[in-house]
Order: sequence, then structure tokens, then C-alpha cells
Amino acid sequence: MNRITLLERQYVMEALNNEFRASKKSQFNQRLEQACVAKFQVGYAISHANGTCTMHTALAALGLGASDEVIVPALTMSSPTFAILHNNSVPVFADISPDTFTLDAASVRRCITSRTKAILSVSLYGLPPDYDALLDVCREHNLFLIEDNAQCFSGKYNGKFVGSFGQFASYSFQGSKHLSAGEGGILITPDAMLAQKARQFCGLGFNGLTATGSTLQRETLQQPDFDRHINIGYNFKMSELCAAVALAQVERSDELVEQKKTVAKLFHEVVKDCDFLVPQAQPEGYENAYWTYAMLLKTEHPETDWQRFRALFLKNGGDSFYAAWKLTYNEPFFQQVIQKDPRVWQHYQKKLCPNAEYVQPRLIQLKTNYWDLAEAEHQAEILHKTLLMY
Repeated sequence: MNRITLLERQYVMEALNNEFRASKKSQFNQRLEQACVAKFQVGYAISHANGTCTMHTALAALGLGASDEVIVPALTMSSPTFAILHNNSVPVFADISPDTFTLDAASVRRCITSRTKAILSVSLYGLPPDYDALLDVCREHNLFLIEDNAQCFSGKYNGKFVGSFGQFASYSFQGSKHLSAGEGGILITPDAMLAQKARQFCGLGFNGLTATGSTLQRETLQQPDFDRHINIGYNFKMSELCAAVALAQVERSDELVEQKKTVAKLFHEVVKDCDFLVPQAQPEGYENAYWTYAMLLKTEHPETDWQRFRALFLKNGGDSFYAAWKLTYNEPFFQQVIQKDPRVWQHYQKKLCPNAEYVQPRLIQLKTNYWDLAEAEHQAEILHKTLLMY
């Protein structure tokens, strides 16, 4: 199969033929949002320039600000923490389950203070977190839940799509994701008031923006006494060209996601009985969308054994693969933050998240974005050969 087809090209040409005229009223953005509402069976969708500003918008729309604390997993790409800091809020890091690699509700409980306002969960590598446990915590402490599902398009938890559990859910169309427009994001919510606040925040606080779009008439907009900006906001809007590609990808989402799952199954058949590679656990009721196929290398010497495994895999003809990101609080930018911001410093200590610190240097992420299944089968064969030689 092809990742980009005639459908994406057709929509891009339609967008170009519209010549970005205001009279077209962001036609492809509107169609993309409607497609996502239908896909996720949710009330509202707001397109964004990327999947980081979606989370910033969600935090702002929920009314969070300075000194409000947001609990986030230590093991994830740093975008959720950037969004929290961009919102002038305080990230607080919770640990993960050592089996699923996703946010652990018991650790979340230990992080709660009087200033905690929200949990920003992450569906890591395509696997949802334990939403039942997280929602119990939210109900007990009156917290908001924001879902970062950038790596989990069409994943499910107990039969429901991820995106069905929080006040907001964020998705990404960045190049490595299940669906890609090169860049872009979508924010979904069941709540009309939150949708309106989100749309205004990502649209420069513009007057006339509602939960479903703009109600402005050109005649009103052209008047000299028109009040344009009724709230502060950012220009987080998605371009029409990205929206055109993203729309086609959403319409093709079933086949695109299924391809990644098929590739993951090939790898799983190879490693399922291996005694030194442990796949990411998938509890009953969880449906992994397999952004990557994640495995834990069981070793007491990850600093040498991880490199040895990778070198052997590459020598056998395998594609290069990634380690996990450094834990966010160990990244250089965050070290600078904790030294400058006393609000953040009070939550920081060495060995803050022991499960995440154990897992991170041992993680292996095999690519699942093979659109030629024969190529994926070849990589699975190389993986098998590597296991026999390791």
C-alpha cells in the first residue's frame, strides 16, 4: 500500500485551486474537523498547527494558569511538559507501570497536592493507560483529564476509542504518526463551552468563533467599529494544505492503522518467547495501535548491552531503531527550568520515578511504518536472526 495516494493529491489540488480565498472559509479544516467528530463519535474537533499546541490550548481552555500543577508521565516525548510550561503551569512527574510503560495511577496519587488541577496522560507507543484508575483519581480529587493520544490513533480501552475519557484529547499528524499531513494536530472534546474556548484560544481570541467554527459575516467583519479580539489567544490554526492531506488520511485511517498493527504482529511472533526481550504488555481490554513496537531488553548492563544488540541488528541488515527519550526531567532544558523556577524545583529529586528510570535505558522501539509488507517481513526475519546470534 501507499502512504500517500491520489486522494491526498486530489484534496491538495482542490485546496490550491481555492487559492486560499477567505470566501472559502477554511473549507478543508472544516471538513477535517467534521471527519474527526464522526470518527471518534465526539461532539467537537478543533484543528491545530501541531500536536503540542493542542495540549497548550486544552490547558488554557480549562482555565489553568500560573502555579497550577499538572501531573504528567516522566517517560514520554517532552511535548506535554513543554505545553504545561508554555501555559505557565507546573509539570509534576509521575512514574509508569514497569510492564505497560504508561502512567501509573498509584504514583499519580502520591503526586497530588492542593495545587493539582489536571492529569495529562499519554497513550505511549500506541497503548492506552489505565483510564479507569486515572478517572477514579480525577473524581476523588476533582481533576481534569487531558489525553495525549499522538501515538494512539484508533486505539481502544474496554471497547471505547481513546479520546472518549478526558475533557480533551489531543492527536498529531506529524510525519511519524499513524496519519500524517507532514505536521498538524486535532483537539477533540465532548463539551461545547470548552470547544468554544479552545477555538478562540487557538484563533487569536477572535470574536465570532464558536464551538463549531466562525459565525462571522463578511459585512460585520468589514465594519470600522468591529471588536475583533475578545480574548487573548495564539495563532495555532492549521493550514489548508495540511488539512487537505489530513482529511484524506482520516478517511483512510482504518487501512493505515491496520497496516501498523499487522507489522507489529510480525515482530511479536518473533519475540513472544524470547527470554531477554519483553514486549510492552497489553492487558485485557486494551487495544494497542502500535505507533512503534516497544520491547524491554532484560539486562543489568543497559549501557553496553543495548548498544551491542543494536549493532548486531544493524549488521544483519536491520533498519535503525530508537531508544526511548530521556526522561523529561533529565533533559537539559528541564535541568535549566528547575534551577530557575522554585515552583518546579520543589517537586524535583533524584530517582524521582524509579520504574521509568529502570525502563528508559532498556527500551527498544522497532518501526512499524512499513507500507510494503514484504519489507516488514524481511525486518522480522532479521530480528529472528539477531535473537539467535545475541
